Amino acid sequence: MSAGPVPAHRAEGVSAAWERLSGARRVILTTHLNPDGDGVGTQAALLGLVGAAGGRATVVNPGPPPAGLRFLLADAPAVLDPRDAEAAERCREADLLVVVDTGARQRIGRVGRLVGHLPALVIDHHPAGGRDGFGGQLLADATAAATGEIVFDLVTHAGGPWSPGVVDGLYIAIMTDTGSFRFSNTSARVHRIAAELVERGADPARLWRNVYGRVPLRRIRLLEAVLPTLELSDDGTVAWMTVPREAFRELGCTTDDLEGLVDYPRGLDGVEVALLFREIRRGRVKVSLRSTGAVDVNRVASALGGGGHVKASGVFAEGALDAVRERVLALVSAATRATATGGSVR
Repeated sequence: MSAGPVPAHRAEGVSAAWERLSGARRVILTTHLNPDGDGVGTQAALLGLVGAAGGRATVVNPGPPPAGLRFLLADAPAVLDPRDAEAAERCREADLLVVVDTGARQRIGRVGRLVGHLPALVIDHHPAGGRDGFGGQLLADATAAATGEIVFDLVTHAGGPWSPGVVDGLYIAIMTDTGSFRFSNTSARVHRIAAELVERGADPARLWRNVYGRVPLRRIRLLEAVLPTLELSDDGTVAWMTVPREAFRELGCTTDDLEGLVDYPRGLDGVEVALLFREIRRGRVKVSLRSTGAVDVNRVASALGGGGHVKASGVFAEGALDAVRERVLALVSAATRATATGGSVR
């Protein structure tokens, strides 16, 4: 099965991006803080694409990917920490920066100070309001289910390569950002793309197992600590949980262990918005927001300085945990009421 041609509205941008990418000889690939399946998967695909075009790509990310995704970059020529001297040297020598799955400079963390001199190609599927700080060329489409869908079109336009690294990376990018093909962004074309990738060698069972099928015991212990914090709004439309700071620290957890926690309140009958709060340090709180229906949580996150997607967003909020939680819940409640009445969030 073929996914068909590159969509007409994306074709010109894909062609221009390929012209820029194929002409580069030394490329730096980066993505956002806390790299996820879409960011790392598209990097794996771009490593193959750049290499096939005769270039050299180096991955320099603001942090390591989760354990279940590291195999995607195992064969990369170089995966460097931005604090390493070699990373700084590679960035000085490069002629193109490719940023995937974000267009906001602050979201690439300490990588930003190494790449400010480079022309940039940004490949992203987030709403335009979340992009700032990069000049250069933009290949973006918020209608795409994942950045991996856009990079799939880029590889298709280039005529391959369809090597195992490219195929696995694209499959995981799309699988993770569609919630294993169960979120509302799972279009008919997404299924056709997945089918083509399977025909080209992607093994759905193996790839799902690598990403989701193996969890350390501490993750289950963390879930035990988090579930008792579950709370519901009076009308049952908003549910939230809070990660106990002491349990997170004592169990030796990492951000990988938070994967999927917000799905527990999101799965409750009648819930329209689910939230997960985690105090990173005193005075700074990470908030994950998920929508199950019509509420645009990206607007809520943007009002607090964060962003993401209509149905999945996040923000790092300054303030004490209780104060942040109160502020976020007030905004979410307002958004839920406004959606129900056809109004807008103030």
